[in-house]
Amino acid sequence: MNNFDSTKLRTQFNNTSEGWLVQVYNGDRRLLCVFDSSHAWIFLLGCGLGLLLAVGWFNLARYSPSPTYVPPTTPPEMLID
Repeated sequence: MNNFDSTKLRTQFNNTSEGWLVQVYNGDRRLLCVFDSSHAWIFLLGCGLGLLLAVGWFNLARYSPSPTYVPPTTPPEMLID
């Protein structure tokens, strides 16, 4: 009565083969490395988190009180000539 074909569902939602791929070769035509689209997303995510961390660190450093040096008023306990 209701024939369900699972192969149609798999091919409809299988998007893993879509996207781009960059292959880097050296002068001898040997494969050095491969960059996938997921590498670009991870790189952009890392840049965004690094920028967020840098801005937060800058704001914390700007508004924190700077330590001031106060010289000691008492002489050292042990004076050795």
